[in-house]
Amino acid sequence: MEYLVLGALETRQGGVLVDVRGMRQQRLLALLLLNAGRVVPMDFLVDELWEDPPPSARPQVHNAIRDLRRVLAAGEHRLVTVDVGYRLAVPEDAVDAHRFTRKVREARAAERDGRFPEAIRLLQAAVDLWRGDAFAGIHCPAVTSAAVKLNEQRLTALEDLMALRLKVGETSSLVGELTALLAEYPLRDSLRRSLMTALCRSGRQAHALAVYDEGRRFLADELGLEPSPQLRALHSEILADAPGVHDAPERPPARPAAAEDPAPGQRPNCLPHDLTDFTGRSAELALLQEAVARRAAGAPLMLAIDGMGGVGKTTLAVRVAHRVTADFPDGQFFAALDGFDESRPPVPPSQALAALLRADGLGPERIPASLEERSALWRSRLAGRRCLLVLDDAATSAQVRPLLPGAGETLVLVTSRRKLSALDGSVALPLDVLPPGDAVELLARVAGERRVAREPVRAAEAAALCGYLPLAIRIAATRLRDRPAWSVADLVDRLADPERRARCLRTADRDLMALLRASYQYLDRAQQRFSLLMSRQPAGSFDVDRAAAVTGLSADEVEGCLDALYENNLIRQEAAALFSFHSLVRDCSRLLPEPSDGSGPPTELTVGQLAVTA
Repeated sequence: MEYLVLGALETRQGGVLVDVRGMRQQRLLALLLLNAGRVVPMDFLVDELWEDPPPSARPQVHNAIRDLRRVLAAGEHRLVTVDVGYRLAVPEDAVDAHRFTRKVREARAAERDGRFPEAIRLLQAAVDLWRGDAFAGIHCPAVTSAAVKLNEQRLTALEDLMALRLKVGETSSLVGELTALLAEYPLRDSLRRSLMTALCRSGRQAHALAVYDEGRRFLADELGLEPSPQLRALHSEILADAPGVHDAPERPPARPAAAEDPAPGQRPNCLPHDLTDFTGRSAELALLQEAVARRAAGAPLMLAIDGMGGVGKTTLAVRVAHRVTADFPDGQFFAALDGFDESRPPVPPSQALAALLRADGLGPERIPASLEERSALWRSRLAGRRCLLVLDDAATSAQVRPLLPGAGETLVLVTSRRKLSALDGSVALPLDVLPPGDAVELLARVAGERRVAREPVRAAEAAALCGYLPLAIRIAATRLRDRPAWSVADLVDRLADPERRARCLRTADRDLMALLRASYQYLDRAQQRFSLLMSRQPAGSFDVDRAAAVTGLSADEVEGCLDALYENNLIRQEAAALFSFHSLVRDCSRLLPEPSDGSGPPTELTVGQLAVTA
């Protein structure tokens, strides 16, 4: 019996197709074949077969296994039940994917030894095993991830085969094949270079230049990129009529193991710089580093840091990332998701994945088109590696999920202004403002320690007027540092008045009110109106009854608004039924447009309207 996965899943006994009926049985067989010879736990099967497993999931798996046993009964391969799951005892040669990888491995060994005809024969035999996309029609996370990796290996083998045939002198006979392949895979840089070379050697330089120009326009239109340095160099050689273009094959660089799994010296490190004046957060740092130290071996760890805008989430995540880099030597990645940026929408997961894959060394031509394929390829590349991934400024859990690893000891640090409660498996760390002592220390480290030490009482007032918010303190301290004629008292005078405070906490490239304002774009109009009205009532803290009296809403409506503001870190919960605004969030809320007068529906505050400043 043999199992064919390089195309639609097929099982054959003596060359005769064996009918595996039912999509669940086919998916189950695919999962067992992915782990041929190894035990597949029941929990893994349940998670793969159902997105939301029903109570009857385990009995259904047992029934599917029973049906699968009947199908496989005629063969010599056994489906074995063990304590925690099942094992399909299948030799590697019974699965066409294993035969494919073995032939490719042998072909590369033959090429290294200079046995080019044998390498061509083996590569051709390997690609001839394919009947379509791997596991076509089978949809579950582990299978999709494996399929993406196999499909990429097929394209790489095809590229190597074309290059080898050029190497041994084939030219005209390759033009048609390369043209068809490039039409199917227009982003594959190696195929375009091989076609240009084959055309040039066939005396068709003009056609070769046209192929280059077509690729240049396609890259610019689709990805906003220029051709690769190798492609530009070949183009220049053709224009210059360089002899090497005609006499020697254009061989793409050999793909060593580093292309799929970068060597230690080539590991990407994309972390932003760590602030030299980082202040405080000793308890939070200790908590996060302890969580990293106690992580489960072989499993990913996700830490989610949430808090109001400007509280220092990114700064803390980057500091932790730099401290634990040595524990994650296989790559350190950073993705800015722009979840709360007034000037642009949040980064789509597909775009973020493309950037991460590029950072990991993949050329644009090797990045799949769909979100699902990119996510599967990303998980495949992280599997078995110890990487560190910072996902900064996430808007929602849905934006984050496609970027998460499936296996391997990857540490994921997520920051967001929202509480990402739907991010299953994460360890949450709510981040509050600095303690007063740390806030004054930060002011001194940015503005100058001697200068601040001369006015300790005023410095404490300045930190308090900044709400002990790290970004507000940094902006205010920078203003003080850049104005030698000011005293700390002068800074306090400007911070004491709300309107002057809004101007003081704004510089050429940082505007605290604008940063806080962006958090309101995810509230609906009733929640925005509620925030505006409550910010203008005089009490420092309030409960549901007081909020209902101020806004005219029912208790249930008030609780819904309070939940929304709390989830977005726009209010604090001081006790079980007592809430308050941070002083700067209150300032920001008061700058919102006026609500309706109550005679009609509440005014909807659009993102454009939220751009109103003091």
